[in-house]
Amino acid sequence: MDIKTRISLDVLNEYSVTVKTQQYIDIEGEELNVGEPRARAYANSERGRAELAEEVPEPYLSAVLTVWGDAPKVEETIL
Repeated sequence: MDIKTRISLDVLNEYSVTVKTQQYIDIEGEELNVGEPRARAYANSERGRAELAEEVPEPYLSAVLTVWGDAPKVEETIL
């Protein structure tokens, strides 16, 4: 019995994306969730792009970068 991960992109726009993940197992054709779903938001900033590239697999990464374009649109301020 293998644990699989379902990934979905939510609220994808040119400034940010929320990536939702849910682990599940397949038992005789029925999918049963394992644990709670998780969501992580990424801003279209230099840091957000780097984190996204490290944490989100293809083809989801390419889909986000297609919407985001070649350059960050969010400038982060360090407090």
